[in-house]
Amino acid sequence: MKKEGKTVLFFLLFLVNARLLFFCYNKSVYYNIEGIGEDMTRKAAYGGLFLALALVVSYIETLIPIHVGIPGVKIGLANGVIMVLLYMVSLRETFAVSLARIVLSGFMFGNLMMILYSLAGGMLSLTVMALLKKWGGFSPVGISVAGGVSHNIGQLIVAILVLETGRLAYYFPVLLVSGTIAGIAVGLLASEVIKRMPKNLKF
Repeated sequence: MKKEGKTVLFFLLFLVNARLLFFCYNKSVYYNIEGIGEDMTRKAAYGGLFLALALVVSYIETLIPIHVGIPGVKIGLANGVIMVLLYMVSLRETFAVSLARIVLSGFMFGNLMMILYSLAGGMLSLTVMALLKKWGGFSPVGISVAGGVSHNIGQLIVAILVLETGRLAYYFPVLLVSGTIAGIAVGLLASEVIKRMPKNLKF
């Protein structure tokens, strides 16, 4: 599939999920729905919306060339979507969306090795961010920086194990700096989004 076709596909996917989200939300407000079935429908709509958004961001991320000598290393822009989820929904649902995003984006835009690196970075990053959020005392920007750095560390560890060379450890300072810079940028953006999200959008 050509890049233009993928772009159109994901914009359509995003619009469909957005329409479904607001339809379910308006319906629940109008009828004051509190049943289990309707609640599951609303959760599916929210999950689909954030998954589509994370996939669009992941696709945009593939267009940004990163050359640090480690295959599959990404900036971690999709981490911003996961951060917003972390502050809105349960950890289980956040992990589900993150895992689905990593697997789907890997099959669509990469390969199995990319999935492996992304799983290592993404899951370690989310675990660290979830722990820091639970402990408290950390701002969204601080949590994002920790997530960005741990994202790169996870990928670096897998690269060392897969390529069977410890020389890749020399890339750690570069990944530390890039993870910090990306974490600050993503954290600032995510914190602004979190502040502006209506409380009744939580599910």
